Amino acid sequence: MKLLRYGDPGQEKWGVLDGAGQVRILDDVLTAVTGDELSPGWLKQLQNLDPEKLPLLKTERRIGAAIPRPLNFVCIGLNYADHAAETGAKAPKEPIVFLKALSAFSGPFDNIRIPRGSKKTDWEVELGIVIGTKASYVSEAEALNHVAGYCVVNDVSEREYQLERSGSWDKGKGCDTFGPVGPYLVTKDEVPDPQNLNLWCEIDGKRMQNGNTRTMIFGVQKLVSYVSEFITLHPGDIIATGTPPGVGLGVKPEPVFLRPGQTVKTGIEGMGEQVAKTVAAE
Repeated sequence: MKLLRYGDPGQEKWGVLDGAGQVRILDDVLTAVTGDELSPGWLKQLQNLDPEKLPLLKTERRIGAAIPRPLNFVCIGLNYADHAAETGAKAPKEPIVFLKALSAFSGPFDNIRIPRGSKKTDWEVELGIVIGTKASYVSEAEALNHVAGYCVVNDVSEREYQLERSGSWDKGKGCDTFGPVGPYLVTKDEVPDPQNLNLWCEIDGKRMQNGNTRTMIFGVQKLVSYVSEFITLHPGDIIATGTPPGVGLGVKPEPVFLRPGQTVKTGIEGMGEQVAKTVAAE
């Protein structure tokens, strides 16, 4: 099942994608759906519905982030062996964990705003894990029981702020619009092997990233378990699992970065694509 959110920012409603790729409205049926949002029971009731019998969204609406605003937007750094190599970094012995500011959380087709004075805004397509039930100190064997599904995330990053302005990475990761999520939340039953998914990023039609989740250093189960040792994960929280090679910072002989007026397309096999325009921040 592919769930999505449509509507103006802050006023999004749940919808579901039917077999023809059309958005169906869930407003009426959700009044009878019990349990917490994104919990296994909640999702099971939605999966038992026949999308073809639900009302069709007849007017074109903005597609927002695939889930409501999370409590925790967790990111993992240098989690692809081939990406670590392109940046000249050593593969980490433990997952590198940082938090992305919630002001970065945005929709898959919203504009990406280049911060004032930025010269090194970069792209990072990533597989996002969406938590379905509270997770604290969970084992790797139990980890997937706490996952609702997966989505596309672009961990947009300003490299000068991240790497050259001292302190933690957060300054380069949490700028407004630096965390597009979606277009869909794909439930985990449709993703039998999250460690074998193609993912890509194109800038103005040129393929820059072309990777596969099998080159992750730490897989989905490990990451959910590991993060839950330090941060209690709540329904709707996201773990962005790292990016494959091909980021602008790694381009040879000279790095390439985003500028206003470009088109950024990011996608993951079976999870749809984001398409964003870059604009200068006001």
